[in-house]
Amino acid sequence: MNTGSDEPGEVAVTSDETGPAGKPDEAGPGGPDEAGAGENGLGSKAPEFVKARRMLHLSWQVGVFVVGLAVVVAGVIMLPLPGPGWVVIFGGMAIWATEFVWAQLVLRWTKRKVTEAAQKALDPKVRRRNITLTAIGLVIVAVLVGIYVSRFGVVMPWKIKNQ
Repeated sequence: MNTGSDEPGEVAVTSDETGPAGKPDEAGPGGPDEAGAGENGLGSKAPEFVKARRMLHLSWQVGVFVVGLAVVVAGVIMLPLPGPGWVVIFGGMAIWATEFVWAQLVLRWTKRKVTEAAQKALDPKVRRRNITLTAIGLVIVAVLVGIYVSRFGVVMPWKIKNQ
């Protein structure tokens, strides 16, 4: 049996799991952690020399998790504060997706939902409805501003007297 390394202390991990249609899963060198990595693109994107050594790969995963967590936390902090909160959160998810299958699946689901929403927004009926609702909203806002100005007038901030 060839483990891909001549160094003592390393153990080869094999998987007896079978994929669809009874075919064996194409598990990467990391074993069960990377099941299905060949067929559908899921699994670790770490360099081969990192995946070949279990402790180094575990350290790599911890590092990726910590960096991704820091980016996601920064994004969550930016949600109520000025900044691109959602973009940063999805950036952190992308960092996690380089190493973790669950994050890859979440990103795929998110991309699918965003694509569906974009296609719905481009539907002519939906676009007409959105334009109509926006026009009605702008008319309502203009009427309310007109009523306010007719009642109270326009006073520039530098002309406000101390009261």
